[in-house]
Amino acid sequence: MTNTTTPGTEYGIFLPIGSGGWIVSETAPHPKSDYAYNRHSAALAEEHGFDFIMSMGKWRGYGGATGHWDHTLESMTMMAGLAEATERVGVWATIHANIFHPALAAKMFTTLQEISGGRAGMNIVVGSYADEFRQMGLWREDMEHADRYRYTEEWATALRRLWTEDSVTLNGEFFDLEDCRSLPHPASPPTIIGAGRSPAGLAFQARHCDGSFLTAQDLPGLRDACRRVRAESAREGRTIRTYSMLTVIMDDSDAAAEARRLEYGRGADIQAIVNMKRSWGLPPDKALSLTAERPEDEAFQTPFVTGSPATVAKRINEIVAEAELDGLMLIFPDYHADLAAFGERVMPMLRSTAEAPA
Repeated sequence: MTNTTTPGTEYGIFLPIGSGGWIVSETAPHPKSDYAYNRHSAALAEEHGFDFIMSMGKWRGYGGATGHWDHTLESMTMMAGLAEATERVGVWATIHANIFHPALAAKMFTTLQEISGGRAGMNIVVGSYADEFRQMGLWREDMEHADRYRYTEEWATALRRLWTEDSVTLNGEFFDLEDCRSLPHPASPPTIIGAGRSPAGLAFQARHCDGSFLTAQDLPGLRDACRRVRAESAREGRTIRTYSMLTVIMDDSDAAAEARRLEYGRGADIQAIVNMKRSWGLPPDKALSLTAERPEDEAFQTPFVTGSPATVAKRINEIVAEAELDGLMLIFPDYHADLAAFGERVMPMLRSTAEAPA
């Protein structure tokens, strides 16, 4: 199977590995967080010319009326299964550097790279949702944000060495490796992905990552973030691709799609949303006040576009162009129905736009 996706622009999907998917609402579809549902979603992505599939790592949900993300699959083992179930798409799994030793990660992703025939990607997460790791006794209360990035810098350095050197000795601030071996090495290194827009996060991505997932308050801010991480990467003698996330709510007409959005927003699970915001470190009163500003939009965890297929294609092209993105990772309310409709009705327009002569 060949890659038929828009040249130069990559499109992927964020798999619904957690119960409730990506819309925190009682009135939205609730994709199943089981392997069969995700396998079919991956097959649809491959069938319709997407470039990659990605899954998060999540160890504790947010409760509420919907029990949002209370049930989750584990990212790396699921993506190993999906590597066998697909032929072309990149299979990008998430790993938390604070709970997986770099020698363990090196071996696991070498294996995923072999299973997938060179399509593996590693999304490195520093680990910032404290309650997920406190429940395991694995949260370092003594480490601040900058400390966690310093830790992850050393983690990533050890990882790269284990992928390329037969014996690694490293006596660092956080890791002591003595004649540590991880053979075989991957035939080619997995794609490394990172996220975050803090100065420390952008610096880490510039030094270690092939792809950067970025967020901002608006498109000019997103464009500026893309330019910053590219410039930092260039100073390191590297290149990096930039991505963002987008939820797509599509129907036959703009009005019908907007009605879907409003209906999903109407059922926003406020308690789960507050619990999620508290997990970011916000105090309860601040988490609640942020949620109360626009509760109908708080159900959506990313920026969104709504509309008919033509409107959605137009908005996606505008977002990619204005923010100077290299790709988008898309989220759908109902992955089976909505992903198939998007693939049949929008992807051909995205391809034809990119292939049109300038």
